[in-house]
Amino acid sequence: MTTTGANAAVDWLVSAAPDPDACRRAWERNPLGVALLEAGRRWDVLIVDGALGRPALEVLARGRERPGPVLSDFREARTGFFVPPGTTTRRLGTGIRGAGPGTWIVVPHPGRATGGVRWLVPPDGSGTLTDPVALELAQHTAVAAPDRGR
Repeated sequence: MTTTGANAAVDWLVSAAPDPDACRRAWERNPLGVALLEAGRRWDVLIVDGALGRPALEVLARGRERPGPVLSDFREARTGFFVPPGTTTRRLGTGIRGAGPGTWIVVPHPGRATGGVRWLVPPDGSGTLTDPVALELAQHTAVAAPDRGR
């Protein structure tokens, strides 16, 4: 990601913070390079098991539209897809957790190596989010893939 791209991504992410300057300071001061951002304002996050999240992301990446930002924990046990706000108010599939209004997520600074959480698809600053219907279809496709589990 270029410096300009990282700056646009930072600007987009901090636009969700109640205090954008405090969020920027948190990224600078936190030794892990992460900040807490409230979900439900600019995006919700659908959190799936990493064993399904990574293959679903691969299916999405083969599609015509770029997926929105995607996070993973350091062991890739969980994958978080940024989706439009309000998505988590609908029924979620089995094993899928939602971070929406009233919840906070750990967000690494885009364009920097951090500890614990990392971007699989970093934000580009455009506001692109993953279509939850496309994500659900990608999960079904990933589960049905004949080479899954090999």
